[in-house]
Amino acid sequence: MSEIRKPGESLPESASALARVAATAAWHTAGWGVRTTARGARRVGRAATDRDEAAALAHDAGEAIAAVGELARAASQGTPLGKALVNAGATLGGLVPEPVTDAVNGHVVASRTVTHRPEPPEPTLRERGQELLVRSRDVWSTDQGHPAFGRILDEVAPDEARILMLLLNHGPQPSVDVRTGGPVGMVSSQLIAPGLTMIGARAGLRYVDQVPSYLNNLFRLGLVWFSRESLRDPLEYQVVEAQPDVLAAMHSVKFAKVVRRSIHLTPFGEDFCRTCLVEEDAAAADFPEHATPGDGEAVGPA
Repeated sequence: MSEIRKPGESLPESASALARVAATAAWHTAGWGVRTTARGARRVGRAATDRDEAAALAHDAGEAIAAVGELARAASQGTPLGKALVNAGATLGGLVPEPVTDAVNGHVVASRTVTHRPEPPEPTLRERGQELLVRSRDVWSTDQGHPAFGRILDEVAPDEARILMLLLNHGPQPSVDVRTGGPVGMVSSQLIAPGLTMIGARAGLRYVDQVPSYLNNLFRLGLVWFSRESLRDPLEYQVVEAQPDVLAAMHSVKFAKVVRRSIHLTPFGEDFCRTCLVEEDAAAADFPEHATPGDGEAVGPA
């Protein structure tokens, strides 16, 4: 095939121009690939279980290959670079020329291309479920952590993260309820002050008065649970029961009693802490053990 050169252009200059054309084509092709990666990932997952989607995906891939080949042929035949790229872009993205007019006299001075190809419809719940099962069989998957962890990080306050780290590093925390006691309390005991703890002070929280709200949110997210059982070490409770809020609740009635409980991380909460809140090299360390919710135990706030 004879080489096409502009008048007065040397062979090295033509080769350099052709190289620029090839580089530009590669750049635009790569850009198109990046823009369609996220959409293509979903289509590949659906194509594994849908014959029609697989055929459409193969057809689109063929169009992309044909567009790149057409660009190379047009450039080698002397087609202006701008026109060749516009034609290739029209093949890839369904681009349609649109005139650009002069704002003063209304004449057409240039043209541009705009995309008119509609976005593919969002996958149905069943398609998403099938894609999830396909991913579950992928032995090369590098997914780390539960997919809900990202959402949970957006719904956890800084003080709540400190509570989680306290539970992870120092184990379950004591909690007490103050109820009416005495002879009447043995028959019908009334709750005076629930869920009193020292978590705010021990975790170094900024807003100590928000501890009940923090614990309720962590329970809502499935990260902590509240046990009716007490901890083995009674000294843990002696410190809590000497706190001013506990003493004030006990002195508010003639007869009072203290019911000892405990607060634990759930297995899901411990996994969240190891994945998101500790350094990577410390994630596999041994931390204090937490109880797992069992039958007949309270698993919500008091």
